[in-house]
Amino acid sequence: MPASRVERGLSALAALAAAMPSQCAVCRSWDAGRLCRRCRERFIPLLPRCPGCALPLVRAHAPCADCLRHPLPFERCVAALDYAWPWSSIIGQLKFRGGLDLTGALSALLLQALRREATPPADVLLPLPLGPQRLRERGYNQSWELVRRVAPPLDLAADAKLLLRLFETPRQSGLAQAERSANVRGAFGIAPGRASALRGCRVALLDDVMTTGATAAEAARTLLDAGAASVQLWVLARTPRPSAT
Repeated sequence: MPASRVERGLSALAALAAAMPSQCAVCRSWDAGRLCRRCRERFIPLLPRCPGCALPLVRAHAPCADCLRHPLPFERCVAALDYAWPWSSIIGQLKFRGGLDLTGALSALLLQALRREATPPADVLLPLPLGPQRLRERGYNQSWELVRRVAPPLDLAADAKLLLRLFETPRQSGLAQAERSANVRGAFGIAPGRASALRGCRVALLDDVMTTGATAAEAARTLLDAGAASVQLWVLARTPRPSAT
């Protein structure tokens, strides 16, 4: 079955689930949505974050030491929450277990963070693409499912086919920063005949989880090389500071 038909079917089921009474995915209490207000307030501390990589900081609005030494190619980087319990489990449900009923609540968390951080203007919102094999295996791209819900309230165009993943790469988990960068080098491209749509365009790129930023940085460089004026990165969750090894 083509991935687009799977996406439509899963999205329809997710919309139906969101319209019905449901339990909070964290505490299992009955609430108006899949993530109750008590859990949102308890497990999402409002922390200042580095504008370049979204790691938590002691002082707001100043880049971290790593970004001062080796800045990532993002105009701005925003994360809604830390990739820690319970959010690591919740995102795992979305990503690997067909938990599309969670996309509405998770998108709302990202929207709150974007509005709180007053992000720079953008013209188009793109998902970080999956390779064809992983898209077939999963049936949907979780980043696109978030994009489809985040773009309309921000009055942004959304495009799932402009940025392409050209080939599958080994999973990034367990690799050091330099290995991650080498692993994804050249992995992205612009859809044939679409480069003109990027010239002078301010792009927001959306992904579910950021670890070192190597994958998103490679995608951002591809967009900038194709003529984008700027690329900012919006992520649902940011992992803790990665190990140097």
